[in-house]
Amino acid sequence: MEQLGQTRRRGPALEEAILRAAADELTESGYAGLTMDRVAIRAGTNKNAIYRRWPNRLALGIAAYRQLTTAVQPPDTGNLREDVLEMLRRGNRHWSSPLGAVMRDLLAAAGGAAELLAQLPEHSTDSGAATWLTILGRAVARGEAAPEALHPRVATVAIVLLRNEFVLRGIPTAPDDVLVEIVDEVYLPLVRQRSPN
Repeated sequence: MEQLGQTRRRGPALEEAILRAAADELTESGYAGLTMDRVAIRAGTNKNAIYRRWPNRLALGIAAYRQLTTAVQPPDTGNLREDVLEMLRRGNRHWSSPLGAVMRDLLAAAGGAAELLAQLPEHSTDSGAATWLTILGRAVARGEAAPEALHPRVATVAIVLLRNEFVLRGIPTAPDDVLVEIVDEVYLPLVRQRSPN
């Protein structure tokens, strides 16, 4: 709670303090240990201030998780195959990391709530597609992929297939040979031979 003589925070300053507190709780205790009470104490505010901004623990957890993740700079090795493999390997490492465990817990808690899932960076169509379109755009410029392949669904198919491995198989990490198979057997043939309808 506010200390005597301390200026009362409002607006963005209070929101930032709450998100920072929630992110710290996620890092230390995971989603299972995230409670509105603990976040309120850590942020020096009350639960009502949190509930006015986030209607429930899941919404707060997703917002805090977004604070913990940073925008990924796409690799630029000069080779499409290597760029895509690097992106899949990064995804694989993230999924099996402590932060990936938080993401998996949030996904499980969200169930099929599409509006909540769309807020996760990994499931955000815009942010994920932009990175993949950058990689694919460079490949098109180098002549490694057909210009018609520059479509968000085509660009992101490799990471969608990897995510499918995690979700359907329930594994925390996929073997590297699975990543290579996704790239060599699906992604590269798709983007190299894509033609307009």
